[in-house]
Amino acid sequence: MTQPDHTPAAPHVDDNQLIAERRAKLAALREAARQGAGPAFPNDVRPQHTAAGLQAEYGHMSNELLEPLQARVSVAGRMMLKRVMGKASFATVQDASFGPTGGRIQLYITKDGVGETTYEAFKHWDLGDILYAEGTVFKTRTGELSIKVTRLRLVVKSLRPLPDKFHGIHDQELKYRQRYVDLMTDVQVRQRFVARSLAVTTLREHMVQQGFLEVETPMLHPIPGGANARPFVTHHNALEQDMYLRIAPELYLKRLLVGGFDRVFEINRNFRNEGISVRHNPEFTMMEFYAAYWNHADMMAFTEDMIRRVAHAVCGGGKLVYQGRDVDLDAPFERLTIREAILKHTDAGARVDDAAWLREQLRRLGVDPVKERLDQRSIAALQVLYFEEVVEDKLWQPTFICNHPTEISPLARASDADPSITERFELYITGREIANGFSELNDPEDQAERFLAQVANKEAGDDEAMYFDADYIRALEYGMPPAGGCGVGIDRLVMLLTDSPSIRDVILFPALRREG
Repeated sequence: MTQPDHTPAAPHVDDNQLIAERRAKLAALREAARQGAGPAFPNDVRPQHTAAGLQAEYGHMSNELLEPLQARVSVAGRMMLKRVMGKASFATVQDASFGPTGGRIQLYITKDGVGETTYEAFKHWDLGDILYAEGTVFKTRTGELSIKVTRLRLVVKSLRPLPDKFHGIHDQELKYRQRYVDLMTDVQVRQRFVARSLAVTTLREHMVQQGFLEVETPMLHPIPGGANARPFVTHHNALEQDMYLRIAPELYLKRLLVGGFDRVFEINRNFRNEGISVRHNPEFTMMEFYAAYWNHADMMAFTEDMIRRVAHAVCGGGKLVYQGRDVDLDAPFERLTIREAILKHTDAGARVDDAAWLREQLRRLGVDPVKERLDQRSIAALQVLYFEEVVEDKLWQPTFICNHPTEISPLARASDADPSITERFELYITGREIANGFSELNDPEDQAERFLAQVANKEAGDDEAMYFDADYIRALEYGMPPAGGCGVGIDRLVMLLTDSPSIRDVILFPALRREG
């Protein structure tokens, strides 16, 4: 029979009390500074080593080899663990490096090593404080690489206690809202954002190697364009006019094709005043790129290769596991039309071409018939809506969905063989759209007509329909070479590469409702 645990529970200490105690310690530091003890927040420490670097250089050596070396090192980091034991104590500090120990290294602190005054002061320092230490490397009896400290300084006094040292933050929204604490306490979170940085760096380097020029285009637009989306509106006082946060850089990038740059790309922030979900954030990152004398087929081949390269750089290969299911980026990506995808992943059968049946199914799925103008849609457009509701989340393995109808693709070139469809594709992986691209429409008169149709849709109540951009039409009238373009959602790609279930997991500071 299991005996009851009579270990007394640790007394609960209110965070406000802990903060008050830490503020009192900071006040004492300030008073000591006034007495000539040095600033409360010194700025003269220059650590020469990192935890990961020391592990790489000395971690494989035995203490018998380390002790004679007397290798002097200096580190700085946040104190995450602390054990005070009479005349000798241990502390673990964490820096920004990554290695087998997650950027942590142990300090061995003794009264003889750092002096009685510093040692006594150390006893009152708190978890979360940032320390600077100098000393020599050695290994403890348990084989842990450590630093025998000869100089120790308190660099920053932390006024707020860290979360439970073994469990970190439990509240998911608090993790997003206080990302700085999340990063301190969860090495996997830090690694996720290092992976994101590596993904972006790999994309950038690949584009440059392929002859693309990185450019910057405006984030404040006089006319929102480049996508069907609701924009954020602001006002420029000096110009006395409303401006719109960028929903896409497309029209500016294609102006650059007109100007003579044949291959351009931009890794950019876009803003869309729409809902928030596990796959949507109102502020998000995309990479858009355009190449003269390419078409949608060239873009699909390039995008497939590029995503595969990024996966190999970040994950070490193209065979991934996302949320417990395999994803194979090394195999050729499947290519289906919207109609073919519906036939493959549903039991619609011949009804896929029945407009009345599609409208009824969409109503049953909760699609607003007035907002989506179901009675005015062609069969092809109804198929797209049905695909989005029923098929999209079934496309787990990489799949290009092709041949979107012209009426919902106002910037894409129509097919020469069938003008009712465009040379457009969307790439889906794990049920999410990762990329969208097409052969670009470069006929100014056709583009003007498409814009006018969008204006009519907006006047009919479609908040996401595009505006008429007269300057873009003027640019096309100078002549834009035939081209292909594509936009890749960086956040969703990083979700895949880091096995993250929500877009908020891969955005350092996602949009949240205001506190209180």
